[in-house]
Amino acid sequence: MSRSVLPDTSDLAGNTGTAGFTGFSGLSANRKVLVGAGLFVVLLTWLYLVVVAPLDWDSVGGSAPALITLIGYGLGAVFLLAATLPVLPVRTIALIPMALLLNILIGQIVGSVGIPLYLDSVGTVLIAALAGPIAGVATGTLSSVVWGLLNPAALPFAAVSAVVGLLAGVAFQRGARRNLLVAVLSGAVIGVISGMLAAPVAAFVYGGTAGVGTGAIVSLFREMGNSLIASVTMQSFISDPLDKAIVMALVWLTVRALPSRIWGRTKAAS
Repeated sequence: MSRSVLPDTSDLAGNTGTAGFTGFSGLSANRKVLVGAGLFVVLLTWLYLVVVAPLDWDSVGGSAPALITLIGYGLGAVFLLAATLPVLPVRTIALIPMALLLNILIGQIVGSVGIPLYLDSVGTVLIAALAGPIAGVATGTLSSVVWGLLNPAALPFAAVSAVVGLLAGVAFQRGARRNLLVAVLSGAVIGVISGMLAAPVAAFVYGGTAGVGTGAIVSLFREMGNSLIASVTMQSFISDPLDKAIVMALVWLTVRALPSRIWGRTKAAS
C-alpha cells in the first residue's frame, strides 16, 4: 500500500499526528473534564432510553421521554464541542456543518430505499479522520441531535453515532489512514460495537422497525421464532459491520484523494 497523504505534524493540542488531529492526551485538564462530562451525559441518556423504553416517539417535543433524550444528548454535544472546537483549525470547524448535512442526506436516502444499511456516518467518520476521535464523537452526537429535530427516529441513536465517531478517530490515529484493509477491518469491528449499542434502542424504542431494510431483516428473524431483542441483535451483527466497513472505505478513499497541501492549509488556518 502506498504511503498516506497525511503528513505527521504537531497539531494545535500539542500532540503528534495528522494536521488538525485532536487526541485526548493533548487536551488541557479543563477540556478533558468537558470531554468526560459529555461522554458521561451521552451514556446516561442511552441508559435512560434502554431502561425506560419509551414508545411515544412521533415528535421530539411530543413526549417527556423524547424531550429528556433531546436535552441529554444535546447537553452532551455541547460539552464535547466546547472541549473540541477551540483546538481545531478554522477550516476543519467549517467542515463540521457539511459533515452533518452529509450524514442526514445520505441517511435519509438510504433509509428510504429499503437496503439493510445506513451509511449515515460518512460525515462523522470523515471529521474523525481529519481531526481525531474527540472531534469525531462530538460530530456524531451533534449529527443525531440535529437530524432528530427533522426526523425524530434518528435522535435515540446519538450515543451510537458518538461511539462510531470516537472509534473511527482512534482507528485513523492507529493506522487505518495508511492501509485500506486496516480501515475496512476497523470498520467491521466498529460495526459490531455500535450494533451492540443500537440493538436495545431499536428493540425497546421502535420494536425493531427503525429502518425499512433493517426492519425487514428483523421481521425475518422474528418469523424464524427468535425473540425481539435476539432478532434485532442478529440484524445488527449483519448490517452494522458491513455498513461501517463501507463507510470507513469511503472515507479512506476520500482522504487519499485530498492533496497533501490541503492538510497544511487546514492546520495553518488556525
